[in-house]
Amino acid sequence: MRQLLVAAAVFAALVPTAAPAAARPAAVPPGQVYFWPEPGQMGAGGAWAYTPPGYREADSRVKRHAYSFDSHAAVSVYAISYQGGGSCLYREIRPDDYDNDWTAWATKFDGVSDTTMGCEQG
Repeated sequence: MRQLLVAAAVFAALVPTAAPAAARPAAVPPGQVYFWPEPGQMGAGGAWAYTPPGYREADSRVKRHAYSFDSHAAVSVYAISYQGGGSCLYREIRPDDYDNDWTAWATKFDGVSDTTMGCEQG
């Protein structure tokens, strides 16, 4: 019996243990939409969060620089872009929608709302 215990201890010492799992980014909480300043849900300062209802101006990290987003809002929300002369555009973001390379809107994004705010689809 003693030999079996010694053999088990030697075997355990020779077998490498699994490395701890790498830290995973926090999931987007239900009801929120996250916007990141870089593709792949990355960027200095982390995500900027929007929770409906209402309009919220984007944080300076993502304003005109939102290269990825992930929505877990229960309703559609609308990315808003102000165009000079009082006009604006919106882009619908549906529940569970995400884009890891949102280059089509990254440099247009000014804020987000739960309505189109009278803007034109863009």
